[in-house]
Amino acid sequence: MNNVKLGNPAVVGLAGFGLTTFVLQCHNLGWCGIAPVLWLGLCFGGTAQMIAGLMEFKTGNNFGFCAFTGYGAFWISLCLMIIFGKNADLVKAYPTLAFNANDLGFYLVAWTVFTFILFIASMKHHATLAFIFLTLLLGFIGLDVKEFTGSALAGTFAAYDLLVCAFSALYLMTVAVYAESGINLPVGEPWIKESTAGDAVLAAEKVKA
Repeated sequence: MNNVKLGNPAVVGLAGFGLTTFVLQCHNLGWCGIAPVLWLGLCFGGTAQMIAGLMEFKTGNNFGFCAFTGYGAFWISLCLMIIFGKNADLVKAYPTLAFNANDLGFYLVAWTVFTFILFIASMKHHATLAFIFLTLLLGFIGLDVKEFTGSALAGTFAAYDLLVCAFSALYLMTVAVYAESGINLPVGEPWIKESTAGDAVLAAEKVKA
């Protein structure tokens, strides 16, 4: 049976996530309108990223499967919330579609919890992935504060923090794409490393002492 070389779904997932996050922060900072966010969110950050996540399932990568399908669903649902929940005519006909800042705040809190769980796991992979999830987590926290308190400062912090997150995701995409061409870019050591047998012996000796 011939071994078929499979592509790395992460290159698409990271690109979709990074580009859509970048454009959303450009909107949040007042540099562009909402239309580019909606189109990118539905097509690339949402649909393409979700497909990448489903492809990660076949590789046995539970982390990528969970992250890419999860954030793909995030972008699709967020865009649909904005399209339908902010449409005055639709809201008038279907009041349950409407959402306010408080509703959006709890929506973001749910994704903050999701991101925190993945952040813990990311620290066992490598520094670049951990940094992406750290900045994403801080960004979500900033957005939570903004929605519940109306703090413009928290919103501005979140926007710039998430710009860093977006470019970090695009960097990791670049790492994967370039690796196939023999260009190896650094990703850093895991923030949480496996303990070795030697570490266990030293720890036992310290306890005895």
